[in-house]
Amino acid sequence: MKLTVKANAKINLLLDVTGIKKNGYHSLFTVMQSISLGDTVTVEKTNGNDITVSCTVPGVPTDSRNIVYKCADKFFQYAGITENKGVHIHIDKVTPFCAGMGGGSADGAAVLVALNKIFNTNYLEKILCRIGVKVGADIPFCIVGGTALALDTGAVVAPLPDVEGYSIVVVKPEDGVSTKEAYEAVDALENMKHPKNQEMLEYLADGDTENALKLCSNVFEQALEVPGRVDIKNICNNNGAVASCMTGSGSAVYGIFKEKAQAEKTAEELKTKFTNVFICTPEKTGVEIISITE
Repeated sequence: MKLTVKANAKINLLLDVTGIKKNGYHSLFTVMQSISLGDTVTVEKTNGNDITVSCTVPGVPTDSRNIVYKCADKFFQYAGITENKGVHIHIDKVTPFCAGMGGGSADGAAVLVALNKIFNTNYLEKILCRIGVKVGADIPFCIVGGTALALDTGAVVAPLPDVEGYSIVVVKPEDGVSTKEAYEAVDALENMKHPKNQEMLEYLADGDTENALKLCSNVFEQALEVPGRVDIKNICNNNGAVASCMTGSGSAVYGIFKEKAQAEKTAEELKTKFTNVFICTPEKTGVEIISITE
């Protein structure tokens, strides 16, 4: 059996660090949005018990270091499957990495959804989220998808009314950002200015997307100097963006536009300075099954 799955990337409409837990992990308040940019992940049942991984982009680990391998391993552990668990996972990589877009997490979410079908475990979404959060904080959101609030270390995900009808331009500067270094920089911040968390949440819950998007904010922008970030935001804002912000711990930056023509004009201008420029739309799902072959 073989499943091909679209693994949608995400952007953070709002990202706040609200504290550090006893175990050293950071507690977050974040509103995330699935977008149409994403990888295609194919999961195929094979003979034997090995988990194998391949990827179209050189340099991406294809062994036990890859999130998709870890997700498959955790899935089999949870399900108590010890025999005839061989699978091959192929990633057609489109989402930039080291970008704060949840590319690896989305791939991991896609694998969990695929394995749930292939092995007929019929786990509810919340069980897949429980498995996924052991591997990565963004995986539960990537399983749920759409527009959602995520709290704590990512294990708590609350769906919100969908953000619809906008065009999004995403730019990945040449330099990536180390997540570990990004959190260290946030920890060193004095007088961190927190976003308007509750205000954005209330607007989104009421379906007032326009006012919600005006509050897009990311505390990591206070701690990190990402080359190109200011340029990208200025170009987006000068072309009428409703919001422009960095996503995750960086380095990708996005602009949200009411009109597709505005987004296209902005993307063309950005392409004169940056290589990785994408136009996409909000999506209502994090994972989408494209095909199933028995």
